[in-house]
Amino acid sequence: MASSGARGDRLVLGTRKGLFVLERSRGKWKQVRLAHAGVPVSYAMLDPRNERLWACLDHGHWGQKLQRSDDMGETWEEVPAPVYPEGEVLKGGEPATLKYLWTMSAGGADEPDRLYIGTEPGGLFKSDDNGSSFELVESFWNHPSRLAGDEGEEFAGWFGGGRDNPGIHSVVVDPRDSKRLWIGISCAGVFETTDGCETWAIRNKGMTAPFLPDPPPEVGFDPHLVVPCPANPDVLWQQNHAGVYRSSDGGKLWEDVSQEGGPVYFGFGVCVDEKDPDTAWVLPADGDERRMAIDGALCVCRTEDGGKSWTRLCEGLPQESAHDLVLRHAFDLAGDRLAFGSTSGNVYASENRGEAWFPIGHHFPQVYSARFA
Repeated sequence: MASSGARGDRLVLGTRKGLFVLERSRGKWKQVRLAHAGVPVSYAMLDPRNERLWACLDHGHWGQKLQRSDDMGETWEEVPAPVYPEGEVLKGGEPATLKYLWTMSAGGADEPDRLYIGTEPGGLFKSDDNGSSFELVESFWNHPSRLAGDEGEEFAGWFGGGRDNPGIHSVVVDPRDSKRLWIGISCAGVFETTDGCETWAIRNKGMTAPFLPDPPPEVGFDPHLVVPCPANPDVLWQQNHAGVYRSSDGGKLWEDVSQEGGPVYFGFGVCVDEKDPDTAWVLPADGDERRMAIDGALCVCRTEDGGKSWTRLCEGLPQESAHDLVLRHAFDLAGDRLAFGSTSGNVYASENRGEAWFPIGHHFPQVYSARFA
């Protein structure tokens, strides 16, 4: 296994043209590796339990591929990507096949071989052999809300948000109890299990969705990303298509904490302080039609009071002619250090909780994911 070093001194980028590993030494960042050159890497992460690096590939010709490395990307091993069982169908009866690998999450500390993958068209897969094989979590796939509306009821059930099919982009494992998970789906909403994926509860109370009828159905909401406070996972934050939301009770009730009259509303990425559940950062965007920096000015906004107020942080970021968009997995935090990568190939970091920013590089491919390791 590769030596881990301090978390936050290594940044792994999944991009439109490969996987990049960046390392920080003596205050400076440098690229130390490029893997899967020319191939889109939809998501990349380092499993903190064993320092294994994972890469989800969206190959234009060969489809979805899954690779793992035990030496920080010097060498790679392909493992079978998740497969939908024969006979599983989407709305309208179309056979369910793997379209996209959205995200990966490690299981709890007491489950050293457990991994989860969230996919399009909405299937959650799990592995209990450290990724050598995956199986569909049928209890979730068969949730009655997934195919609701298949007889023609508009907006009911799960449906695509920006893509043709629903996609699982958030898999949150409670560090206190590995049998408790939260799942975020575009478009369906948030779901919770407390019994190790046997049963699932819908957790959408308090959310709004302008594109749904009034009153809205139980599902059909569009959380862009769901993240917990590691020290208190009952406090969850989400950047939603229709605002920024916070829950203090494990998702049973969501409160809209968007900034009235300000930029904090539409966006994709959100980071939560590792110890303080009231402190979070978001990257506002001009949406939902334009999906670019607001008024050509790139900024990060931070709250330290649970969303009651927000501070705009832009020192070191371009304030003219910036057209960047930061995707949901391309923003991360380690201690006081933050980093994000944009669709324009710009990567920025902050050493002081977002007060000031500096560029790591400007000529990367479009960034899909940015994760500290």
